[in-house]
Amino acid sequence: MAPRMGHVLLIDGEGGLVNLASAAAGAARCQLTWAAGLGPALAWVAKKQFDLILMDPCSLAEDDLAQFLDADLTRQGQVVIAGAAGANLRNRGNADHVTEPLSLEALLGLMNRSLLRTSSREIQFDGQLGGMVGRSLWMQALFESIRRVAPLEVGVLVHGESGTGKEMVAQALHKLSGRSGDFVAVNCGAVSPDLLSSQLFGHERGSFAGATQLHAGYFEQARGGTLFLDEITEMPLALQVHLLRAIETHRVTRVGGTREIPITVRVIAASNRDLQHAVATGVLRQDLYFRLLEFPLTVPPLRERREDIPLLAQHFLDQLNERYGTEKCLSAEALDALTKRAWPGNVRELLHTIRRQYITSGETRDLEIQDDPGRLPHRRASDTHHSPHNGAIASNSVFPPAPLDGTIQFSVGTTFEEMEREALLKTLAHFHNNKREAARVLGISLKTVYNKLLRYRSQGLAGEDVM
Repeated sequence: MAPRMGHVLLIDGEGGLVNLASAAAGAARCQLTWAAGLGPALAWVAKKQFDLILMDPCSLAEDDLAQFLDADLTRQGQVVIAGAAGANLRNRGNADHVTEPLSLEALLGLMNRSLLRTSSREIQFDGQLGGMVGRSLWMQALFESIRRVAPLEVGVLVHGESGTGKEMVAQALHKLSGRSGDFVAVNCGAVSPDLLSSQLFGHERGSFAGATQLHAGYFEQARGGTLFLDEITEMPLALQVHLLRAIETHRVTRVGGTREIPITVRVIAASNRDLQHAVATGVLRQDLYFRLLEFPLTVPPLRERREDIPLLAQHFLDQLNERYGTEKCLSAEALDALTKRAWPGNVRELLHTIRRQYITSGETRDLEIQDDPGRLPHRRASDTHHSPHNGAIASNSVFPPAPLDGTIQFSVGTTFEEMEREALLKTLAHFHNNKREAARVLGISLKTVYNKLLRYRSQGLAGEDVM
């Protein structure tokens, strides 16, 4: 049985908390009801059961709030008075008093904790969903939202920092949707703007130089399934108009064609940028933003769900042990050290850290956690081998380690192309594969970073882990 939706009542006379509470309710998969006064609030609780009643004492008369608290609320869930202004009411009824700032995270925590206390909440939770792992309140709320929205004909907008697992969220949505078509993923920043239109919508033979045959675009390839558009803010504005039309009409026209092709595709978009800022700065069209915002999902950064770090680390190590027939383990000290990390690269950085520690542990059974999880032990000059043809480092490491002193050295005769490649890969390693930060430091565009990495991969000079 699917878990039920939570219900939250917000008593806020001025409506100042409505937008923030609405965002938190969306992330926690709750239905928010707003009452602007005592009368509407009492009317709501008389006919409906709420899991959480949130009261803003700043916008309502204290006598009204006291009268509400003195009413019979035994059927209801947790009652919370938010803000320091409600200190005089803390002993009225069974209400809890919260003085912490009413941030999105604080409201989300209140909603999740209240819902988990509700005995009627029917939830089956084993800490995993679609390859994602986590038992924190954040992840429980996210997993429940995914389960609920997956089978519906609803577009989803996934927001989260780089490395949090946005594509895994999209894959889980697809797997739980019951759709018969394929899951097709495209990184909008990794495809040249000149080619993106052709890649998305397809092209007819002869429509442009080099179009020697008909090409079905990503929309057609995902027909009956799911199209995942990662880094949606990297899409050119001119193309966003055509994307919006395709989503709204369920039809696409190939480049160079005149016939509209009907498509049944669920579109899931994702970004690690502040989308409202992207709209304000003209990077993302406002009409497309609101069309994609049909159902938002937020993937929390790893630093905000530290209780999941030991679970994730052990999960990644278990996968390696199973694959290679080993029995390596993480001590309590190692898990504690991992939990205290900053993890700017989020789950992806943790995964790479466990892989590196597994490789460098050799025959040792216990994995040791180094001071800097983003670097391998410093190699001696004699350990570095150069190809007589191109000077590339010959190593089994997919991602070259960043130098300890932050410098990059080149031998006489190294070509500019080789230096450029080495500078990009070492900079990415230094920033734990954060491509946006690497692009900023190197003074190039994010699109250029992706294009170069694609070329390096095709030449066998970079592995999949850098993408």
